[in-house]
Amino acid sequence: MAYRHGVYISEVPTSLISPVACDSAIPVFVGTAPLHLSETGLDGLERKVNYPVLAYLYEEPVRKLGFIRDSSRWDKYTLSECIYSQFALFAVQPAIFINVLDPAVHYAESALASYQVANGQAKLGEDVMLDTVIVKATEGGEALAAGTDYSLAWNNDGEAVLNVLDGGAILKAATVWASFRKLDPSAVTADDIIGGYNVASKKYEGLELINSIFPKYRLVIGEIVVPKFSSNPAVAAVMYAKANAVSGAFKAMAVVDIPSGTGGVTDYSDAPEWKNQNNCVYDKQIVCWPKVKLGDDVFHMSVQAAGLMGKVDSENSGVPVAAFSNHNFQMDSCVTDDEKEISLDLYTQANYLNGEGITTAVNFIGGWRAWGVQTAAYPASTDVKDSMIPVRRMFNWIGNTIILTYHQKVDMPLLKRNIETIIDSVNVWLNGLASREFLIGHAYVEFAEADNPTTDLLAGIVRFHVHVTPPPAMKELEFILEYDVSQIATLFE
Repeated sequence: MAYRHGVYISEVPTSLISPVACDSAIPVFVGTAPLHLSETGLDGLERKVNYPVLAYLYEEPVRKLGFIRDSSRWDKYTLSECIYSQFALFAVQPAIFINVLDPAVHYAESALASYQVANGQAKLGEDVMLDTVIVKATEGGEALAAGTDYSLAWNNDGEAVLNVLDGGAILKAATVWASFRKLDPSAVTADDIIGGYNVASKKYEGLELINSIFPKYRLVIGEIVVPKFSSNPAVAAVMYAKANAVSGAFKAMAVVDIPSGTGGVTDYSDAPEWKNQNNCVYDKQIVCWPKVKLGDDVFHMSVQAAGLMGKVDSENSGVPVAAFSNHNFQMDSCVTDDEKEISLDLYTQANYLNGEGITTAVNFIGGWRAWGVQTAAYPASTDVKDSMIPVRRMFNWIGNTIILTYHQKVDMPLLKRNIETIIDSVNVWLNGLASREFLIGHAYVEFAEADNPTTDLLAGIVRFHVHVTPPPAMKELEFILEYDVSQIATLFE
């Protein structure tokens, strides 16, 4: 050690650790995107297909993945519905989008056919892969040259348009002949959504990519939403499995839709049977029925539920203490797949669904609102931490925050000072939550001898017991009315 003479300063770690921010309602949307309408078309597919795209602004997913405003085509391009709901209707950010539509796999051949030329243009139709277009002046003629005889572009309706160029071989033609490939979203299956590890590409795909989000973006997700495909029991099961162990550590909610079309549920009384037969009965699942409609646009309820959860959380400083139930969806009717309107009586039909662990929408007081505070585990489980949505989400959020904050203490020496630092820091954080009424009563953490046998401590296993009481939702208010006979006596006063 060097010779020291004078005044010196050293530092010790702060005895209190500030909690790491953990966003409570970041959704991951998995589905299909109109990549041909993206800013770079079908170039750069390695960052568009089976790749988690993070977006804080409306323009980001539109530019990177493409977007179709025509809601009649959202069944083909499900991520367009998610983009519009999340950013336009609820203005909640960020969101993460995973597109599984692969132009190299999910396409259809459009045979050589003639197209009418009007005002120097010929419409080739929707979903055209522009780089596959072959144009001829006649059916048996030679292929013409792009940039010399014609150019290709998109119109505002998402249709591929052939523009006749001056000096080209088809300048005065009444028709042109063309063949091409088209994107085929109908070829996307539940297996594509579920994904897995692709040995050929050496990449994870579909829902398996959820585990890559935290290492990539350092963001903890709150919900997994897969419109259209979540009605498939296999997809719903994998959604729950991923929500239960995001990156092997964190917890999230899987938001599932009961189908409301052919083979699904068109009468509210059949919804519980579908839920149970298809095994949507878990604590980290939120089950929704039916669809919701705003103007001409039809949405899966799961998509709007994700936006509404984020909106309600933001009104509570990003803490998921309040249920999104009895808050407004962006809708003017409930509908089935064929847009047949459904109107549920709140105190009988809607409450029947709630009692079976199904979230729906009602128009009672204050417009159309989400209605339901129970997870899919209800009524089989009545444990409040598993059966009530806001309590379950609070447990997810508290646990996720603790992991993020105290991972830095892993592998530190088992010393009383380190244990006390953790206890003091957690207690300060919990006291802050309690003082803001995000928790009830006195929340605290303890390092109890009963929880920590010597054999475990010797193995480096340390247990902290966290006592928290998130407030349950007041799902039933009862006012007792009584005729007070004693007040008759006041007539003689």
